[in-house]
Amino acid sequence: MLEHIQARTHHARRGTLKNAFSYGVDYVLTDLGGTTPPWISHNRFNLWSLWDHRHGGPQGKGRGVAWFKDVLESRGFQTDGAQLLLLTQPSFLWFHFNPVSFWIALADGTPRVFVAEVNSTFGQRHCYVCAHEDFRPIQRGDTLTAEKLMHVSPFQQVAGQYRFNFAMNESEIDIRISFENGDHGVLATLSGKRLPATGASLIGAALRRPLGAVRVLALIHWQAAILYLKRAPFLKKQPAPARLMSDSQNLRGADK
Repeated sequence: MLEHIQARTHHARRGTLKNAFSYGVDYVLTDLGGTTPPWISHNRFNLWSLWDHRHGGPQGKGRGVAWFKDVLESRGFQTDGAQLLLLTQPSFLWFHFNPVSFWIALADGTPRVFVAEVNSTFGQRHCYVCAHEDFRPIQRGDTLTAEKLMHVSPFQQVAGQYRFNFAMNESEIDIRISFENGDHGVLATLSGKRLPATGASLIGAALRRPLGAVRVLALIHWQAAILYLKRAPFLKKQPAPARLMSDSQNLRGADK
């Protein structure tokens, strides 16, 4: 299964210094199995590509869906009969950077667990494993909370918490992440329709939003320059988290 999510993302800064932006971005939703349409490949170079070593584990040493299965089973989730998916921005030619990907476990067609695989421009990664303690379906109105442990933005401290709202049905995906640290923080959203990936849709994405990861990095640095000019407090690179994964407060599972 491979779907093309032509999504919209919106970021808004909380606190006395305001800044907000919104732009289109191309994600794919995939089980990393079977054949792929033209212009995208799994573990092989193409215009767009998905590489196991880029996801599921430390940066550059990923194990793909096998890693996600191990994460689930170590926390007591039954993977037999479950659908394991990755929502991510694919690599474009030689270029790759993905601020956040999501591993998603579905049972009976409903999301039960997701892992927010967060990457920073400092070359760090941390994975937030989010679920209810009994692995019941995650509904649109449910809020899953996790302590922020990794330095993502030079304009935000490594403190406070993330509040995740995750909605997914047969036709669309709608994700809301609110970072809150007292009166400061950032609200980020990602939403889009679920449509089959086709050769035409992937070529269209390359023409409409060219360069993929290069464009994403350019937009990140452009917004950073705006905040710098607005004299937002700047925090130098902080040490990487001591561990790769942490669990949401709702899960209360094995913290590894």
